[in-house]
Amino acid sequence: MNDNQRTPAPSWRFLFEHPAHFLACGLGSGLSPIAPGTAGTLFAWLSYPWLRSHFGEPDFLAFLLAAFLLGIYACGKTGRDLGVPDHGAMVWDEIVPFWLILLLCPSGQWWQFFAFLLFRGFDIFKPPPIRNLDRSLKNGLGVMLDDLLAAIYTLLLLALAKALLG
Repeated sequence: MNDNQRTPAPSWRFLFEHPAHFLACGLGSGLSPIAPGTAGTLFAWLSYPWLRSHFGEPDFLAFLLAAFLLGIYACGKTGRDLGVPDHGAMVWDEIVPFWLILLLCPSGQWWQFFAFLLFRGFDIFKPPPIRNLDRSLKNGLGVMLDDLLAAIYTLLLLALAKALLG
């Protein structure tokens, strides 16, 4: 049994006690009682078209960097406040890397769906070195980095699939 299974989900009240909680919990998507990481990734997928329409590519990359850095702080604070460094309700670490995946993903809903499945698989099963990082770095940086690695794995497999399928 891991820490997430022993620690109850935070309340809606907790979500609004501090801006870091609201951000780390994916604007509320991480409070899903079923598969909060998947709910956070779905939030990223659904919000991406709207968000992307407000930025050119260089500005969107700068936004992603700022969101990642802010996530280090928000996830670190929220993890400390919850008493669990990487609580399952904290899904900002899924959201920001999945926005990056969507930016770099081949166009089309099937590619995005494939990216979603790959990313969730890497995030859930944590192949090395993701698992090692997840176990050793128990702070906001570790929370954000393990999902960034899952995004990199996803993007590498998407690139390979695109090259093989043309």
